[in-house]
Amino acid sequence: MTNVNFPFSDLIAGYITHFDAENDIFGIKTSDGREFHAVLSPMTYAKLVQNIEEPYPDATGAMRSMLVPGRYLFTYGIFYPDSTKFEAKQIVFVGRTENDYVFEKSHWWINQIHSLASFYLKAQFGEEEIDYRNYRSDLTLAGAKQTYNFRQETDTISRMVYGFATAYMLTGEERFLDAAEKGTEYLREHMRFVDLDEGIVYWYHGIDVQSDDSASPFGLREHKIFASEFGDDYYAIPAYEQIYALAGPIQTYRVTGDPRILSDAQLTVKLFNDFFLDKSEHGGYFSHLDPVTLSPRCDSLGRNKAKKNWNSVGDHAPAYLINLWLATGQPEYAKMLEYTFDTIVKRFPDWENSPFVQERFYEDWSADTTWGWQQNRAVVGHNLKIAWNLMRMYSLKQKDEYVELAQKIAQIMPGIGSDQQRGGWYDVVERILETSQISHRFVWHDRKAWWQQEQAILAYFILAGLLKNEDHLRLARESAAFYNAWFLDTEDGGVYFNVLANGIPYLTGGNERRKGSHSMSAYHSTELCYLAAVYSNLLIHKNPMDFYFKPIPGGFADNLLRVSPDILPAGNIKIGTCEINGETYTNFDAENLTVKLPESQEELRVKVQIVPN
Repeated sequence: MTNVNFPFSDLIAGYITHFDAENDIFGIKTSDGREFHAVLSPMTYAKLVQNIEEPYPDATGAMRSMLVPGRYLFTYGIFYPDSTKFEAKQIVFVGRTENDYVFEKSHWWINQIHSLASFYLKAQFGEEEIDYRNYRSDLTLAGAKQTYNFRQETDTISRMVYGFATAYMLTGEERFLDAAEKGTEYLREHMRFVDLDEGIVYWYHGIDVQSDDSASPFGLREHKIFASEFGDDYYAIPAYEQIYALAGPIQTYRVTGDPRILSDAQLTVKLFNDFFLDKSEHGGYFSHLDPVTLSPRCDSLGRNKAKKNWNSVGDHAPAYLINLWLATGQPEYAKMLEYTFDTIVKRFPDWENSPFVQERFYEDWSADTTWGWQQNRAVVGHNLKIAWNLMRMYSLKQKDEYVELAQKIAQIMPGIGSDQQRGGWYDVVERILETSQISHRFVWHDRKAWWQQEQAILAYFILAGLLKNEDHLRLARESAAFYNAWFLDTEDGGVYFNVLANGIPYLTGGNERRKGSHSMSAYHSTELCYLAAVYSNLLIHKNPMDFYFKPIPGGFADNLLRVSPDILPAGNIKIGTCEINGETYTNFDAENLTVKLPESQEELRVKVQIVPN
C-alpha cells in the first residue's frame, strides 16, 4: 500500500491510557485495542456530550484534569505524515467523571424524547391547532415543509404518531397525546380501507394533495394511492407498509384503549394471516401482494413475486406486535410472535457462507442473492435488530435458541459491522469476503444511519440488562456515546439522518439532508429514547420510572390496564405506586403489572411508577 504522505483529519474513539501533563500528550486505546498518542495544541477545545435542548457544555478549562486513565472519549484532529502523534483539535467527553455516562442519567432519554416530539409538533403544525391536513412527509433540515402539491404517506404519519404516543407515555404531556389521537383518527379516516367481503383492513400507501380552489373549502384535492409507488415496491402492497401502518395506532391504543384501534389491528392481522402468510410447508410471510388479486404469486409483482424478506417476517414484532401483546395479553399475539421468531432462527442464519444473516428469499427459503440493490449484501442494523428482539422475546418464551442466536450475533457484529476506531455502526456491506479481503466492503459509502445506531444501542443494552455481561454493557455505552455525540441536532432540533464515518453530519442533499421523508419520521429516534430509558433505568441502574396513560371509558377489556413498559423477565419489575386523576390509587396487581380501572364516564389520567424488583 502506498504510504499516506498528506495530512488528513479523522476521529478517534477510545479509552485514555495515560496523560503526560508536561508534554500535553495522552494515550487513547480504541475498542479493538489499538493505541494512539494524541497531543493537545494551544487551540484544542473540549465539551461534554450535549442533549438536544441543553446549553453548550464547555469543558475546555477542565480538559487536562479530565484526561484520566480509563475514561471514554472522542477526539477529532489531524494526522500528519511527518509525525507519529495525532494532533487533537476537539475532545468530546461522555461524562463529568471517568465512570460517568451522561446518557445513563435517569431523565436523559426522557428529556430527549420531549425535545424530539416538540420538534415534530412544531414542524408539522406550528402554533396552530393540530390538523393533519397540514401534515407533510418531507421536512427540511430545519423542519420547514411544502405548502402545496405534496404527498402524505401512511407509514410516515403512523411512525410520527408512534413518537407522539410514546412521548406522552414518558412525559404525560397532553399535547403529545392530542397529536397521537388526532393522527390515529386521520389515518383511520383517510388511509384505511375496510374490505367487508374478506373481513380485513388494509392501508393505502398514501394520498397526494394538490392545490385546487374548486376542490374543497380548503383549496386542496386528495388523490388516494393504493399500491406503493416507492421504487422497491412499485405497484404492489408491501408487507412492511401494512406493518408500519399499525405502529402509531397501536402505541396510541396502549395509552387510551380505544376499541376501534384494536378492531383495525385485528383486521390487519387477519390480512397478514389470510393473504401474506405462506400456508404451505415452507411457512413464513410473503413480502408483497398484487393490489388487485391480493396474491403473492402474480406475475405483475415482477422481482417481488413469491418472495420473502427480513421485513415481512421480522418487522412485525418491533413495529406493532409486541406492543399489541403488551396492551392486550392475548395468547394469539404471543403465538404469532413465537412463530415469527422461530422462523427467523430457522431461516435467517447462514453461517456456512457469511457471518451476516440472509435477508431475502424465494418461496422455498432458498437465498435470493440477485434482488435489486441488495444482491448478496447485509444491512448491519437488521442483524442487530434480530439480536435485540430475540432478547425481548426470550423474556416471554425462554427458548435456548433465541438467546443463543442473539449472543452469537452480538459477539460477531462488532468486528464486522462497527467502526472500531471512530465508534458507531455502518450501513450496508457485502456479505461475503473476496479472496485476500479481510474487511467486508461497503456497498455505497462508509456513512452511518441514525436508525442503525438505535438497533445496536438497544441490542447491547438489553443483552447487558438480562445477561449481566460487561462486554455487552461496554458496547451499549460506546454505541450510545457515538449517537448522542454526533447525531443530535442541537441547533435546529431532531436528529440527523446520516453522519460521515467521522461523525460530521452528511447534509449534501436528498433524504439524508432532511428531518422528514419516506424513510424518516419520528419513529426510530423516539423508540430509542423510550426503550433506552427502560433498559438503562429498570434493568441496569435499577431506577424507578413513571409512565402515563389516559384510558377512555369502556376502552380496555374488563377495565384492565396493562402497564408493562416492554417484555421483560417475569418478576424483574413491578408497580410501585399508582395515581388516577392525581389521587393515590391502590387497586392494582403489582407483580402482574395491571391496574383495575374504576368505572368512569370520563377519561382517566393514570400515572404508574414502575420499580425494579
